[in-house]
Amino acid sequence: MDETPIRFGILGCASIARKLSRAISLTTTAVVFAIGSRSVEKAQKYVSANAFIPPSVKLYGSYEGVLDDPEVDAVYVPLPTSLHLRWAVLAAEKRKHVLLEKPVALNAAEFDRIVAACEANGVQFMDGTMWMHHPRTALMKEFVADPERFGSPKSIHSTFTVPADPEFLKNDIRAKPDLDALGVLGDLGWYCTRAILWAVDYELPKTVTAIKGTVFNEAGVILSCGASLLWEDGKIATFDCSFLSNTTMNIIVTGTVGTLHVDDFVIPCVETSSSFLTSTKTRFSELGTEWKPLPSEHVVTNDLPQEALMVKEFARLVKGIKEGGLKAESKWPSYSRKTQVVLDRVIESIQRGYESLEVVD
Repeated sequence: MDETPIRFGILGCASIARKLSRAISLTTTAVVFAIGSRSVEKAQKYVSANAFIPPSVKLYGSYEGVLDDPEVDAVYVPLPTSLHLRWAVLAAEKRKHVLLEKPVALNAAEFDRIVAACEANGVQFMDGTMWMHHPRTALMKEFVADPERFGSPKSIHSTFTVPADPEFLKNDIRAKPDLDALGVLGDLGWYCTRAILWAVDYELPKTVTAIKGTVFNEAGVILSCGASLLWEDGKIATFDCSFLSNTTMNIIVTGTVGTLHVDDFVIPCVETSSSFLTSTKTRFSELGTEWKPLPSEHVVTNDLPQEALMVKEFARLVKGIKEGGLKAESKWPSYSRKTQVVLDRVIESIQRGYESLEVVD
């Protein structure tokens, strides 16, 4: 395969697209080739404000323009969740590979239609859960998969909270029912749910129960919520997500002989260096005044940020399909669907008065 970069089209000028545009610019295997917006003027303004977008980028005054461009290989879709079904399906039908922001859809039924379109047209699907691609994540996985250091999982807790200002809580798309009806659950809760499933090798729980105390805005969109998950073998997990609390993004995974702690799993505190704590067979000293042995800190350095590593992996998969005749990697849509299935049950549990609901894949 040659070194021609994968040509990305971006649908829309959302703020998260700036992060992805920069990520693409940091790689040698992808390039921002086209941007589509509701007007060429808006697209031009977006490009002018972002120095890492190449001056050669094509600008379109519609999303269709990007999808109809025969030179575009793949699209990044950071549009509001209510628009994902329409534009992701259309992109797949135009044989564009799809990198879709999370949450991937309003529900699993919508997502199944997106995946069906991707499979029918032989294109790669991946969601934009960036922390999955950080080298720290692979090292943490080695620990929780080690029967000697960790054992088998018993409990998982994940938290992702961000303090949003009053303007956000009222006017951001994530607070509007017609744009992102899942609110904080679809935004921050997506990461918590993915972390839990990641820790148990994507085994879906037997039941999901929303935790009482969900907070809504005036439009009925969720601003703060939580849930508990239970597996057939007794594993338990909980998560909480909120736009109303100080910035926190933790994972605690407890096994029969070990524990994993991560304090910044979604976005590392430092872009090029991150860490996590592990402990194994921990006891107390004779007088109960200290731990034996002490937890171990593992520091991971990386040349590229996790979003650039995500782009590199997606571009590698696309190139393998485009030039190597390979099939799309199926694990990525599988991870997305299982995450969405759990979110669906949380929403339903809230709607049904916090009833405990069985999970059906």
